[in-house]
Amino acid sequence: MKLGCLNLVLFLISVHLLNYCWSENRQQQQVSALTVLEHTEENVGESKEEATVEDDLDPEDMEVFYPTNDWQVVKPGKVRNVRLNLETGKNEAKIPDGETGKTGLKYWKQGTRHGMVNLDSKSFTAEELKKALKLMKLESNTQTEEGHQEKLRETFRPIKELMADFEAMNVVMETDMEIINKLVSKFNSSGATLEDKVAALYDLEYYVHQVDNAQHLMSIGGLQLVIKALNATEPRIQEHAAFVLGSALSGNPKVQIEAIEAGALQKLLILLATDQSMAMKKKALFAFSSLLRHFPFAQQQFLKLGGLQILGQLFQAKGMESLRLRIMTLLYDMVMEKKLIQGTQDDSVPHQEKCRQYDELNLLPLMLEQDWCTMVPKLLTSSEHDTREKVLRTMNLMISSCRSEYQAIQGLSSLLDMLQSEYEGLAAEEQKEGETDGYFLGLLNSANDIIKQLK
Repeated sequence: MKLGCLNLVLFLISVHLLNYCWSENRQQQQVSALTVLEHTEENVGESKEEATVEDDLDPEDMEVFYPTNDWQVVKPGKVRNVRLNLETGKNEAKIPDGETGKTGLKYWKQGTRHGMVNLDSKSFTAEELKKALKLMKLESNTQTEEGHQEKLRETFRPIKELMADFEAMNVVMETDMEIINKLVSKFNSSGATLEDKVAALYDLEYYVHQVDNAQHLMSIGGLQLVIKALNATEPRIQEHAAFVLGSALSGNPKVQIEAIEAGALQKLLILLATDQSMAMKKKALFAFSSLLRHFPFAQQQFLKLGGLQILGQLFQAKGMESLRLRIMTLLYDMVMEKKLIQGTQDDSVPHQEKCRQYDELNLLPLMLEQDWCTMVPKLLTSSEHDTREKVLRTMNLMISSCRSEYQAIQGLSSLLDMLQSEYEGLAAEEQKEGETDGYFLGLLNSANDIIKQLK
């Protein structure tokens, strides 16, 4: 009986000691297990609140094992120096032999969570915390950059691999200039058929829209070949050559100078003055307009060669009604160029030289002499608003010199009154929709200006 009582007392003492040890071990873990929530350095300083920590242990915290010099129960996982306690049937682990004397900070990472263990003590200094946070921030930035690079590698293939694939498929990457070289060689080949030449010109027109490509065509002698082709006996060659020339000349002063020196202006005037198809006339007029615009020297040569008279004949020719608006627009643009240049205040040498060249142009007086005052208003009978707009603005530009001619045109006054009434209604509808400066209001103002000046 005494033996049983003694065993009971020993059992109660053992339970008490186990509870005490378990409580002490839990407190030690709470002190020495640090989980950092923020990776920024602003949370570390000399202030009283040295770091942000997570005090309560959730189930994920328990997955992190902190070894000591004594054997501890661990959950199943990859932990070094583990033994099975045969008495309790549980796994235990401790610091491996030979590492007992090691000190310092131990860092750990589990998924997106970071932490560290101080093997020397149960607390951390501000410097230790700052060092740990720097390390974690650096690691996070490195991983972000590596992830970005990996995403780029998955999205885009290296150029070497693409080039290898193209070579395997017999696909050769060529620059625009290389293609232009081949097209010029194809067009100039003695063995090229009519279809080959037409196809080469057709493809060239696509590339020479770009300024650099057009200048490259000029540098390799291709522009001279195109200008020469304007004299070809085959109309299809002439037509496509004019189209290529017009595209190469547009807004390209260097090519314009080369073309005027190569005699392109004379050849285009011949095409406009002789019996040609409508398609040929359109392409020739396109190239002609591209050569003259913003090029006062070419405009001077145009007047000297009788170009204005040729345009006047083409304007009045039967079957060429679709070209009239293009011709009138070209003349309007040339007159406005001179007016705008002369109205710009600029003391630079290039501007003064350009003004001098435009001063030598007398396009508007020649237009008045050649009866353009009566030819332009005839287009006002068109039912298209775009055509009316261009005619009204041209009439306004010429009205100071053409007032008497306008007044003498039979039916012009009633036509202007009709347009005024029509555009008043359309402008009112625009204003109802909230457009205070609409398209039809502009047409109405143009018509009103002419009507006022004719009274």
